[in-house]
Amino acid sequence: MNRRTFVTGMAGSLATAALASRARAAQDLPLGPLPGTRYPDPRIESLDPRFRKIGNAGIERVATGFRWCEGPVYVRDGAYLLWSDIPNNRIMRWSEDDGHVSVFRYPSNNSNGNTRDREGRLVTCEHDTRRVTRTEHDGAITVLIDTFEGKPLNAPNDAVVSADGAIWFTDPLFGNLGNYEGHPIKPELPTQVYRLDPKTLRPTVVATGMGGPDGLAFSADESKLYIVDTGVQSSIGRDSNVRVYDVAGDKLTNGRVFVPTLGTAGRSDGVRTDMDGNVWITMGSGDANESGVRCYAPNGDLIGKIHIPETCANLCFGGKKKNRLFICGSTSIYSLFVEHVGAQVP
Repeated sequence: MNRRTFVTGMAGSLATAALASRARAAQDLPLGPLPGTRYPDPRIESLDPRFRKIGNAGIERVATGFRWCEGPVYVRDGAYLLWSDIPNNRIMRWSEDDGHVSVFRYPSNNSNGNTRDREGRLVTCEHDTRRVTRTEHDGAITVLIDTFEGKPLNAPNDAVVSADGAIWFTDPLFGNLGNYEGHPIKPELPTQVYRLDPKTLRPTVVATGMGGPDGLAFSADESKLYIVDTGVQSSIGRDSNVRVYDVAGDKLTNGRVFVPTLGTAGRSDGVRTDMDGNVWITMGSGDANESGVRCYAPNGDLIGKIHIPETCANLCFGGKKKNRLFICGSTSIYSLFVEHVGAQVP
């Protein structure tokens, strides 16, 4: 073995050991406030006065023991959080009153994104069945869409519902590239974003040309739709950016990049907005020191960071006042009270 090979091998081994150490550290964390918590929590960075940090609120770990947490939605009328544990093929439930964790649905067809419509019904994106469903008030499940123009969808990922009742959802390939979160497929459709008409459920394509449309969120007034593209190819390989579109009725116009690719810092997946027009995105799969959430002002300025000890996939606002941020880490759910109010309805 020559010196260059030895040094390269040692560097790789050290990097692997560091990652393994961080993973063990995350798994060993208890529930409740993170170890070493003091106020103000240094893991919450206010980079600009527009990000209003609460001095005596810290990051908490409220649930753990999962394989890959995704698609959180808070049910305000029931005071509980739902999210998908995709590889375990289930939707989980956490009750805010006593912290009880239970299985809400098993099997879930490797569900990913969840949201609620304006009637309070659960809308779910499913990888394995390649469909978007709605859970009726009596528990019955209605298939909203599983094909487009006679061809099966790829792997519906995330969804939002606009004030008129239309369902907007993304359909990348992630989830059905292998057996871990779905099953291998031969895609017949491009990776696109769709809108389901609220009355006829007729689907139309509203955005295309992205490598992997992923999380999406409306601004508070629904004049803009933010979409994460987690299939951007850059110098480091797979990367992501966040795009924003103007909403013109049932169409999207003027698509442009809101947050550019972040390189080795990591890539985004989920996105939410607040009543001040700020855009909150997740970070992970890169520099471990950057894993968590970033908050951007409406003009695109980075104004705040929230650091968690795991790669972060998605997030949502919850609590009675919609001021409690719930964050999907890889194996755990974290929460933080913030001085911002989420825009998502209901």
